Amino acid sequence: MRAHAFTELVPPPRRGRVFTSGARAGLADCAPSGRIRLDALARWLQDIAYDDVEDAGVAGAAVWVVRRTRIKVARFPRFGERFSLNTFCSGFGRAWAERRTTIAAAQAGDAPVEAVSLWVHLDPSSRRPAPLTPEEIDVYGEAAAGRKVTARLRHQAPDGASEARRWTFRATECDVAGHVNNAAYWQPLEEELLDGGEPHEIDVEMEFRNAAQPGQKLVLGDGARRWIVGGDGDVHASVVMSRERD
Repeated sequence: MRAHAFTELVPPPRRGRVFTSGARAGLADCAPSGRIRLDALARWLQDIAYDDVEDAGVAGAAVWVVRRTRIKVARFPRFGERFSLNTFCSGFGRAWAERRTTIAAAQAGDAPVEAVSLWVHLDPSSRRPAPLTPEEIDVYGEAAAGRKVTARLRHQAPDGASEARRWTFRATECDVAGHVNNAAYWQPLEEELLDGGEPHEIDVEMEFRNAAQPGQKLVLGDGARRWIVGGDGDVHASVVMSRERD
């Protein structure tokens, strides 16, 4: 398989909206070792995304659905640590936008986690992709600085995957959209991390393809790639990663 180029982590804008919120690594967020889990980081990312549009007064303009997320961890946050989350729009497309988020330690000032997500902009009534509204462009356009992004799927198909294991999504993992929440898709990868040595750092990108309903799935593997697949062969998500262990 050819090498994968991860989504770019662009620097913060010189001008434009940057929204800031806080978070603390709590009991339900952390593995037994005390490090935060990837699914908890994914929840932080989606929560600050909604907090931003709500604070900007444009939460009712669209329903946003995540298409792709990259999480780059230089140091895993630990239980009880407090963090500052800073997020901004880093690019637009016809009916989608890219959001960059930095998770920085509140006291030490280091930034152990950098993330970028591509979100598809859906009309709140039809739930079909729709162009961003003038109000949204007015709020986020300056930070995006004219940068264009694409929603095209970038990961390879699972042809020739050599590994397979079963995974079950639960009904309790469904969100208000009526399907399994994107944060739950990170749990099969977390299960794999917990089975091995404690990870020191990780760089991982996940693409969300077809929404999953509760039930049994297959997790296919081939080297640093993973795919979450339904019983009918439908690919729900794909993963590309690199990691180091302690």
